[in-house]
Amino acid sequence: MSFFEACAARLAKSPLPGLGAITALAVMVHGYHLGVDDSAIYVPAIKRVADSKLYPFGAQFFLSHAHLSIFSDLVGGSARLTHLPIDLVIFVWHVAGIFLLLAAAWRLLGACFESPCARWSGVALLAATLSVPVTGTALAIMDPYLTARSLSTPATLFAIACYLSNQPRRAAAWLVLTAAVHPQMAVYGLLFIGGMELVRRRRAWHPVAQPVLGAIVGLPFLFDFAPVHGAARECLLSRTFFFVNTWAWYEWVGVFAPLALLWWFAAASPRRTLPAFRELAGSLIPFGLVFTTAAVILTIPQRLEAYTRLQPMRSFHLLYVVFFILLGGLIGEYAIKTSVWRWMALFVPLALVMVLVQESTFPASQHVEWPGSNNGNTWMSAFLWIRQHTPKDAVFATDPNYMVAPGEDAHGFRAVAERSVLADRVKDSGAVSLFPQLATEWQNESGAERGLDHFAPADFQRLRQLYPVTWILTTRPAPPGLICPYQNKDLTVCRM
Repeated sequence: MSFFEACAARLAKSPLPGLGAITALAVMVHGYHLGVDDSAIYVPAIKRVADSKLYPFGAQFFLSHAHLSIFSDLVGGSARLTHLPIDLVIFVWHVAGIFLLLAAAWRLLGACFESPCARWSGVALLAATLSVPVTGTALAIMDPYLTARSLSTPATLFAIACYLSNQPRRAAAWLVLTAAVHPQMAVYGLLFIGGMELVRRRRAWHPVAQPVLGAIVGLPFLFDFAPVHGAARECLLSRTFFFVNTWAWYEWVGVFAPLALLWWFAAASPRRTLPAFRELAGSLIPFGLVFTTAAVILTIPQRLEAYTRLQPMRSFHLLYVVFFILLGGLIGEYAIKTSVWRWMALFVPLALVMVLVQESTFPASQHVEWPGSNNGNTWMSAFLWIRQHTPKDAVFATDPNYMVAPGEDAHGFRAVAERSVLADRVKDSGAVSLFPQLATEWQNESGAERGLDHFAPADFQRLRQLYPVTWILTTRPAPPGLICPYQNKDLTVCRM
């Protein structure tokens, strides 16, 4: 046995230190950003649980999601219990989510491979590809910020691993936890395990598979599927990834390339793999094809467009995670094996590419936004000043497209500044696409602040008459006639 094999075997007996080290490397490779993109919806709900005085106005745009899950209560409650700074708590949960994902991958690989090298390679490849986008979903395997998927994804993998290890009760418990954190993603995990069970039993209906019918029937009750019009339809159509007829060619490659490789995995039945490997790879093929067909069917007739909110392609999030785990295991078994140089030749360039991708995605921000730090981004500097120098019941207005402004890097105002703000046209429109009852308020608020950077005094007076706005965040130069206690080279914060 070589030195490398001996180390891998030793770490296999006690994997926690190795998983912890890979988790730390994953954070350094993929970075971390507070309140970015989808986290702009999740973080305000967390912070409202930690401090109920926050967000007295406009909370419906993030609470619509939060009410369906225990996620915000879990994270925000931990901050209240520990009395630690909320940004630190959110970062710790993010790191814990990555660790749990890698631990779940380790457990799943143990059901599929004999070799410790294959298991470590599978974990390492997953860690190196966390930023890989999932086709047709606008999701990554694991985001560089905290969302409910940070916990639902590892819980789903643990459920699959327990099922493959013939532990159905534990699998069911993990699925219940997934449903409590992220009901929509739990449905895909449940349907996948139910599908495997039906293939195993064929005519029998095992208790693990029984909830499948309930999931199919119950999922539509999460949303209102009445035809939408006006602002609600505008928001729905803005989510182009909902509609397969708007996809680029490479998104179709992202559908069929993994399915083709999974077919090869199942057909080849590689040596030194366990029976669960072939079962897992083979089950993912009909799983992916069924949901791709559903996505096509929901897109073609306009009368079904409201049902695109079910987002059947989100099933590919689970498919991608498992695919990269299995691919990594095969690479470790057949390619890099126990050669240190081969490991370095694969993972060092891959990590560098991922760093460059993240740097280009967030060009104006630090790669890792450590809790409590100011990363030099002028928008973040303004948000942090607002958090520290304005009252908690302040209500802000800003340009509704601020999240796509140069240098903003998609940071959410509510998430970082911790203050109420009128609706924006970037992330709040996503909430409207799923909950159309918010459409009228969203349209009115975002319309009232449109063009705010060029408002005249009469425009500010009109805004005050419509909404309880007490402060504004706008670009320089400062509007005439307003008191502006904060300015940086790009932005100014003024009292109304």
